[in-house]
Amino acid sequence: MKAFSGLAMIALSLTLSACGQKDATNSTAGEPVAAVAAPAGTSWSATVTQTPEGGFVMGNPQAKLKLVEYASYTCSHCRDFAVEASEEIRKIVDSGKMSYELRNFVRDPIDISTALLARCGGKDVFYPISDQFFANQNAMFEQAQGLGDAKYQQLMSAPPAQRFGLLAEAVGLLDFAKQRGIAEDQAKQCLADTAAAEKLAKGVETASSQYKIEGTPTFILNDVKIDDVATWAALQPKLKEAGI
Repeated sequence: MKAFSGLAMIALSLTLSACGQKDATNSTAGEPVAAVAAPAGTSWSATVTQTPEGGFVMGNPQAKLKLVEYASYTCSHCRDFAVEASEEIRKIVDSGKMSYELRNFVRDPIDISTALLARCGGKDVFYPISDQFFANQNAMFEQAQGLGDAKYQQLMSAPPAQRFGLLAEAVGLLDFAKQRGIAEDQAKQCLADTAAAEKLAKGVETASSQYKIEGTPTFILNDVKIDDVATWAALQPKLKEAGI
């Protein structure tokens, strides 16, 4: 997938080939990793911070294994992974053996709108609302497809500070976020943040250059890309071999 060079270069595509990869099973076994208890009264999966790379990481900051996922809210394979793996990943994170970071790999304007809303509530709601956005993907697609090309082009012709807000409202994302505790004024302010949108697009360029990302989801374990793995069934053995 060609890296984005700015918001003006991002075109709507709900079927990009960048969504999905084939799975492979080759890997090298590692030593078992010891569990680490969270501080009293806390859990590692509820310990979330924003990273310099722009993602949100949950878990033990000193975990020996650090898993990063590059994901798109408009990628069906990312949706499937979220449905299958979210609870399992939280269980592993709660052991203190591994931290997990989700980084937005935006592919189109709807993806950017969703990412802006998911990040709008801050670190404490990022993971719960991300899971809900993934679960809502099919319903959102139906509304998006019902817009038609002319309406979509009209929305994309709006000034940058209005574009993502109008799109989010048109495909039901604004109401979806409001129903999950993000105030309308706050949501609209986040959707109008063109600097944040540009930063998301720039993050795709950086990640594509650094890790040669060809599809989503893409997983990085201890700063090494796990090639040809896009499902929980394929990732789980890799984690076990790494010492989980």
